[in-house]
Amino acid sequence: MIDVILGVMAPVALIIAVGALWDRLRQPFDAAFVGSLVYYIGGPCLTYATLVDYQFTASVQRLALAAVAALVFFGVAGAIALRLLRLDQRSYLNSILFPNLGNMGLPVALFAFGEPGLALAVVVFTIGSVAHSSVGIWIASGRLAPTELLKAPLLYATLLALLGQGGLEPPLFVLRAVEILGGVTIPLMLLSLGVSLSRLKISNTQRAMTLAGLRLGIGLVGGLFVAWAFALPPLERGVLVMGAVMPAAVFNYLLAERFKTAPEDVAGGVALSTLASFVVLPLVLAFAV
Repeated sequence: MIDVILGVMAPVALIIAVGALWDRLRQPFDAAFVGSLVYYIGGPCLTYATLVDYQFTASVQRLALAAVAALVFFGVAGAIALRLLRLDQRSYLNSILFPNLGNMGLPVALFAFGEPGLALAVVVFTIGSVAHSSVGIWIASGRLAPTELLKAPLLYATLLALLGQGGLEPPLFVLRAVEILGGVTIPLMLLSLGVSLSRLKISNTQRAMTLAGLRLGIGLVGGLFVAWAFALPPLERGVLVMGAVMPAAVFNYLLAERFKTAPEDVAGGVALSTLASFVVLPLVLAFAV
């Protein structure tokens, strides 16, 4: 347990704290620019560089299907829970459905499972990001917008990586440039998360606690159930369950702000679930994976 806290969570917490302190000291940090940099360049480059030579074994393909099944589980269970609590699904379902597979999921996977775990986490992250950019926008806006899916850079990075496995690889100098650009993604994600947490405000503590509890609770149950149902090998099981109990993604708040769906409540859920995850994740990594 101590090894998990010091070796996995402490580095993540430290970098997040650096980002939060940077913001508290009123140092310049253009969150919109950094977010665009990661979304359009860093994330796709990391995905491509990781997947272009990756061996998509049967267990990896099963993990990809399990990741889709887990998102369906989160969505159905979240919708039922919100209905029972008489809370608006358009405002709050994304906070339960979409965990933070990027800012926190990728670095935690790297520290907990090494490079093999990071590669698997990229697979899960890509699926989650594409769903977030399509289904997530559909939920928040109340309108089905298939064209949003075509704007997701990770989708094209994944397709190019699959083509690369078929022999269509770029020159070595291009691949090395892509690897370097992908390497900035995890540090920028963590620093950006720290800045975001510093700026988020909790206006309704009870609502924030409810959203945080639903995200982590449904995530844990759903992750364990899906991993068992798909009979995932130990490493794939660990990556899936770890991703399932990640806190609510910051992108949920950005969508809530964009479509005016209770952004203050969503911000509180993101902040509290992130803080709670530093207690929950070590327990899950130590005892459940």
